[in-house]
Amino acid sequence: QVHLVESGGGSVQSGGSLRLSCEASGLTVSRSCMGWLRQPPGKGREGVASIDSVGSTVYADSVKGRFTISRDDAKNTLYLQLDNLKPEDTAMYYCASDCMSSLRLHRRGYRSWGQGTQVTVSS
Repeated sequence: QVHLVESGGGSVQSGGSLRLSCEASGLTVSRSCMGWLRQPPGKGREGVASIDSVGSTVYADSVKGRFTISRDDAKNTLYLQLDNLKPEDTAMYYCASDCMSSLRLHRRGYRSWGQGTQVTVSS
């Protein structure tokens, strides 16, 4: 059974940085297609970034150049580095696994989910 636990969220000012972590069990991160998605207040869940088993990454246009997805194979952990944060980045951020290659930035493309970690950016 896949178990994903996110951490690292918090409250920061515009322009600040955070690093989100997702500890995984029940799967091998380096062999899985995984991603980060977020759900802003009052909106639907949207894809942010994804990394597949060969290390290929994709990003939503809104975060390109500011967010970086990575993984630590030894720790079986997925990361999302968030830099130059903006108020519109405020959302609950979710780690997800077992994605479909054609839906890596869509919520329907993922099978397993973590509980989420809150990111709040103030202006």
